[in-house]
Amino acid sequence: MRRIPIEQAFFKGAVSVESKDGGMKPWRIPYEQLALFPPNGLGGHAAAAAGVRLAFLSDTRTVHVHFAPSEQPLVLDCVIADKLIATVTVPAGDKSAVFADLPAGGKEIQIYLPQRSPILVYRLEIEEGASFSEAAPSSRPKWVTYGSSITQCSMAASPAQTWPALVARERGWDLTCLGYNGNCHLEPMVARLIRDQEADFISLCLGINVMGQQSLNIRTFRASVIGLVSIIREKHPTIPIAVISPIYSPDREQQELAVGLNLVQMRSELVEAVEALRSCGDRNLHYVNGLEVLGEAGLPYMPDRLHPNAEGYRIMARGMLEQFARLPV
Repeated sequence: MRRIPIEQAFFKGAVSVESKDGGMKPWRIPYEQLALFPPNGLGGHAAAAAGVRLAFLSDTRTVHVHFAPSEQPLVLDCVIADKLIATVTVPAGDKSAVFADLPAGGKEIQIYLPQRSPILVYRLEIEEGASFSEAAPSSRPKWVTYGSSITQCSMAASPAQTWPALVARERGWDLTCLGYNGNCHLEPMVARLIRDQEADFISLCLGINVMGQQSLNIRTFRASVIGLVSIIREKHPTIPIAVISPIYSPDREQQELAVGLNLVQMRSELVEAVEALRSCGDRNLHYVNGLEVLGEAGLPYMPDRLHPNAEGYRIMARGMLEQFARLPV
């Protein structure tokens, strides 16, 4: 096999890439500013590689990906021409994933890295004599999506089968996924991060972590949404932005917490925030009702009555595609 040293240019969908211990680790924040994203990089979840891909051109039919061993199993996918070709589950402690019997001929190969876990990649290996080059910079529209665990999608079947990954491939978009498990709290530093990304479309799935951890209340939630969007607009004044309310969760729809919010109220507050911004001139801001993405009929696919399972995320992808088709994106 021919060894290919890992390079930063191979990573797509990462915010930054850290050179570390002879390998490279993708991050979904600027890793040099870890201290500015407490606690420990948004609860440690900014280091998980959700939506991050290794992309390169080759006519090889076998690819080995070598990485640092993990304490938990890792799942990686191989995608070619937007189609999922193979999924590999690597047992805890193992150091490589092998994708064999790939289609013949020159092609762009994308290896989706684990959406649940950090990963430190050391090198690629391809067949001896096979061609290899960096993938060209993507000409696809750039999509940045922000949210909670329901955007990071830990319970998806594999990293290429999260709802953002499925939507991105169906629409031909270049994905940057900023779903942070338990850590979507509309922080100003995250607003600045989104503001500073290249983007042709931005979606913001807001509310469920705010309610779950009572990090904002009925007085501050709407104002924080307005502030989040306004900061993003500083560098993206005209692109479409979608504000997406929470999907269905039966135990949270009517149950009001001490901060004075339930999901019914939260959706109303998001509508009010979007309408306020639109009334002040932001005509490219749009509201998407999460109940139209995954409503009460989706409950059989939500084993904990909050997070979709693998099939639930596929249903979410179809719902998001229907909603996004109504927007000017």
